[in-house]
Amino acid sequence: MPSAGTASRRAAQLAALLSMLALFVAQLVGALLPDATLLISSSAAALALDLLLQHRDPGLVAVLGKIRFDVMVRQLQRDMLILLGLLRLGGEDAPRDYAPVVAGLVLFYGAHLACQVTAILVRRSRTLPFLTRNIDTTGLRLTSAPPRLLARQHSRRLLRFAVPATAGMLTAAATGEEFWAVAGVSAALACALGGTAYLADWLRPGNRPVDEARALEWLDRWLADYRPTMGMYFSGGTTSAYQANMWLSTMGALDGSPLIVLRERFMMQKIEATDVPVLCIPKVVHLMALEKSTLKMMLHPANSGKTSQVLRMPSIKHAFVNHGESDKLSSCNPYAKAYDEVWVAGPAARERYQLADIGVEDKDVVEVGRPQLAPIAPAAGGAPAGPYLTVLYAPTWEGWDGNPGNTSVILAGENIVRALLADPGVRLLYKPHPMTGSVDPRAARADQRVQALIRQAAAERSGPRPGPAAAAELARRTAELDRLTTCHFRDSADEIERMLLQSTPEKGRAETVEAATAAWEEAYWASLPEWEHQVVTEARPSLFGCFNRSDLLISDVSSVVSDYLMSEKPYAVANTSGLTEEEFRAAFPTVGAATILTPGAEGVPALLAAVRDPALDHLAAARAELKVRLLGPADPPSLTRFNAAALALAAKSDERRARMEARASEIPSPRLAAAEESETAQGG
Repeated sequence: MPSAGTASRRAAQLAALLSMLALFVAQLVGALLPDATLLISSSAAALALDLLLQHRDPGLVAVLGKIRFDVMVRQLQRDMLILLGLLRLGGEDAPRDYAPVVAGLVLFYGAHLACQVTAILVRRSRTLPFLTRNIDTTGLRLTSAPPRLLARQHSRRLLRFAVPATAGMLTAAATGEEFWAVAGVSAALACALGGTAYLADWLRPGNRPVDEARALEWLDRWLADYRPTMGMYFSGGTTSAYQANMWLSTMGALDGSPLIVLRERFMMQKIEATDVPVLCIPKVVHLMALEKSTLKMMLHPANSGKTSQVLRMPSIKHAFVNHGESDKLSSCNPYAKAYDEVWVAGPAARERYQLADIGVEDKDVVEVGRPQLAPIAPAAGGAPAGPYLTVLYAPTWEGWDGNPGNTSVILAGENIVRALLADPGVRLLYKPHPMTGSVDPRAARADQRVQALIRQAAAERSGPRPGPAAAAELARRTAELDRLTTCHFRDSADEIERMLLQSTPEKGRAETVEAATAAWEEAYWASLPEWEHQVVTEARPSLFGCFNRSDLLISDVSSVVSDYLMSEKPYAVANTSGLTEEEFRAAFPTVGAATILTPGAEGVPALLAAVRDPALDHLAAARAELKVRLLGPADPPSLTRFNAAALALAAKSDERRARMEARASEIPSPRLAAAEESETAQGG
């Protein structure tokens, strides 16, 4: 069942389509009668509706294109109906009088097609085999992009350039004067020809980037000069960038020359602020440039279909670090045995791989901790301060396998939320996984119902609110953070222009952004009443920021639980798997120190009482023990262990290269062997 918003949007789209059809019919009737008033009003309204749809609902316009009713067909049909009306309104002399208008329209559409061909050539010339960030692009001859209207918006370009022609012909229909039609069509033709000539300037040799061959030569030279040693490889969909972003600070802290390698062009602008050079290489044939480089090892925070393409490079060692650890099957994917090493946080994950029996040998599992958990503050100890107990409900998404135990949102979400809202001393923070509902529509609907419950409860509460100074501080911090994290590109900027603008990073920018983010989060929470429930679906505040504001976490079997253990605060896990509590605890070690909630959420009151009174909290010691088991020891620090593992894996790459070079030196080349045989024969 579609949501109210979806139903409303579909109704609006249907109304737009019916209106478009009605206007075309009205044009036809106005042209055949002929009726100048009906023809003029319906033609003007049809063009205005098309222009509006281009801006408001490009998805609907794209659908029309798929059924061969694209913008050129629609505009041509409008123009032909107006011409038909002019002919019938003009009488017997109309064919002779309006011949220049017909010729002008033919030339206008020809100029539009010429402009489109030029736009395609410009886009192709401005498509390099790779994209970069934080890399000096001198030598690639990068330039600013042409206007978006000319280069990438052919539908809007046609409609806007056609406005003078339509206006002129409709004026001629109203006045009976052919001059207006000729003038309007001439103006439209001048726009199309001028746009084509202006756009063609980007095809001049001085305005074009280097060709593919020279670009690849430049890449080889840059790799030889920069000499990368450690890389992170990432490929994924539009919502998966967080899996790479969580490792950016760790990559920047490694000893060596780090490099981030992406495969999807759109991902370049989804990677957050970092000082590390970023290189996107979409085609596998160009990816092979890395094999000739000094790159020794690569980290992989996720598996993807394109991962196998980089694993083919034997000169590079590969480690799977994942984007989080949990007891779910995805944390022990058989694909992991394709990597040289599997890096995990602590002993529990090592045991998990052995129990899974998927071919990952114990010697290839390396415990490195979770360095990105450093921002999580430890529990203060004692009873929570303040009049309200802050509870974070952060369920994970439904996953790909349809297991009902993956997410609690569908079976238990509303019950958990109702039980929490029933306690007047609870302040609820709800932060669902960003992919909730992407596979199972039931999860999306349940998520919407949960959000509605929380917003309604928040609206029914009242109390003191922070003053205007808090809101002003948040606005100031938001502006500062946006300035640091948002690249202010022109609307017309394309990949090449963004490369040019992002070629010289500010040193220390990542640390500046980190400090600004922390200041923003302080201002954000200070701007909210301490009693007000919150639905947090944006990237900010971060999940870790919500951790630090909460006294209790309720979640599912996911990496969220493992990460929250860094604080040693109480947590609960919803059991929607169908297993008994004993079976559930045995199957998932991460819930060993958790309170287990049933789908009915009957245990919520007792859970809240245990958080309020430390004497009733009998799981504190278990949490401390499980933290070490899941995340590893606190000493040496996780980043130190992670860096040591990276250096050790890089050393293995060096050892392999040395062995291969030694073997190559021991084996004579075929040409040398033939020469030696010839000399032996002559000597004999």
